[in-house]
Amino acid sequence: MKIRLSFQGAPGANSDLACRAVYPGCDTVPCFSFDDAFAAVRDGHADLAMIAVENSVAGRVADVHHLLPQGGLAIIGEHYQPIHHRLLGVKGATLADITRVESHVQALAQCRNWLRTHNIEPVIHADTAGAAADIARRGDKKTAAIASQLAGEIYGLDVLAENIADTGGDKGPQNTTRFLILSKTPHVPPPSTPCITTLVFRVRSVPAALYKALGGFATNGVNITKLESYLVDGHFTAAQFYVDVEGHPEQAGFKLALEELAFFAHEVKILGTYPAHLFRRAAS
Repeated sequence: MKIRLSFQGAPGANSDLACRAVYPGCDTVPCFSFDDAFAAVRDGHADLAMIAVENSVAGRVADVHHLLPQGGLAIIGEHYQPIHHRLLGVKGATLADITRVESHVQALAQCRNWLRTHNIEPVIHADTAGAAADIARRGDKKTAAIASQLAGEIYGLDVLAENIADTGGDKGPQNTTRFLILSKTPHVPPPSTPCITTLVFRVRSVPAALYKALGGFATNGVNITKLESYLVDGHFTAAQFYVDVEGHPEQAGFKLALEELAFFAHEVKILGTYPAHLFRRAAS
């Protein structure tokens, strides 16, 4: 039986490509929203979820960090997917015809300078491949979509321009999206495996609270690779912190760091411990 992976978007989305890259021959389960992609795994309609969390050009994917702590799933892996944005138009359209473009807000942000240079109006759509499907259905030669080549093939659109992101090739580093792979059941590798541990916590709104909460990681030689904050519960003082750490909770230094974190922070929750992707070594 093929493994089933849920993702946010329509068939041909970059998340769909990521599923196929990590699990060749899998069955992909398109979902309208990130909530739906989480629910597909919880309800047994998919075995795993492939969730985009951040992009090297546009940064954090909105909403995901709020969903992860409450989504009822565990992070079991990560994947870095190169993103190759194409400008897709209906048959017979040319680049000169295009006055507006529809796509996911992340894709539009990743192509912001290119769109400005070509005087094309960006219009936010729920996802990249869904925009391609709508463009094909409407048949408007003045409107294009930013999506993958696979989306163009699925929905019968022409490629009007390739690699239009504001980075990549001779413009700098490759445009890359990081995905997390989620499961109902944690798959924790042995402590000897190079790992990433993702956790969330809150601190009280008092001076030096964050400094003290994270001090144990520094004194025990544990490297934090990502630290983000975001508001929760509708209060400006109730910040929650999202952290990626190099290491395994069973390692001695990491254990001590968690003990110190628990002393100064509250609602500490580990979202998953999983193998570090080889991309991290190449990027370092």
